[in-house]
Amino acid sequence: MLFRQLFDRDSSTYTYLLGDEESRKSLLVDPVLEQINRDLQLLNELDLKLEYIIETHIHADHITAAAKLKEITGCKTLVPSGAKIGCADHFIKNKEIIELSGITIQAINTPGHTDSHMSYLVNNERVLTGDALLIRGCGRTDFQGGDAGHLYDSVKNGLFTLPDSILVYPAHDYHGYSVSTIGEEKLFNPRFSHRNREDFIDFMQHLHLALPDKIMEALPANEHCGQLTDQTD
Repeated sequence: MLFRQLFDRDSSTYTYLLGDEESRKSLLVDPVLEQINRDLQLLNELDLKLEYIIETHIHADHITAAAKLKEITGCKTLVPSGAKIGCADHFIKNKEIIELSGITIQAINTPGHTDSHMSYLVNNERVLTGDALLIRGCGRTDFQGGDAGHLYDSVKNGLFTLPDSILVYPAHDYHGYSVSTIGEEKLFNPRFSHRNREDFIDFMQHLHLALPDKIMEALPANEHCGQLTDQTD
């Protein structure tokens, strides 16, 4: 399996490219609109055909490249079940298996950061955790139907039940990390390792974070797979 972790500096977003070396079929997870030329160039250099765009959730800090990539490549857009998106080709359900030649991806329902959020277990060796579990952190829970109690349950009773050796690849990083493991996060993630559910909820409710810079632009666009809506009369 080809596996590439790609970074957008402006939004601190990771995009993941997965490809099968025999069939040359591939998919992108959480692509960023401003990085579409980079991603298309890489697909071309590696001689890969893009079959799917998969989203972990509706993003508030960047605009997805899903619509543009679908227009250019003919790929299909897959989003978590329950996401308020009218343009998706398929809504992924909890525990659903996505097969791409030699690549097996199992969806894991991980709500909390948003009300419709999926993580993806790839070939039982690595998990793409979106914003549910970051390296030594987690996503915020104060908008888009977020719920701190649900996020705690998603991580402690869901992701943390995976084998300790599973590699953790998040959707964002703000501190220079690129990969962790389930075992590391169980031991060293300060938001979960020494907090019970009530403590975690209280902590998350008192973060008082500023809204993402692009939220007013990103949310309506991402509800249409990244298509910018016309704001003029």
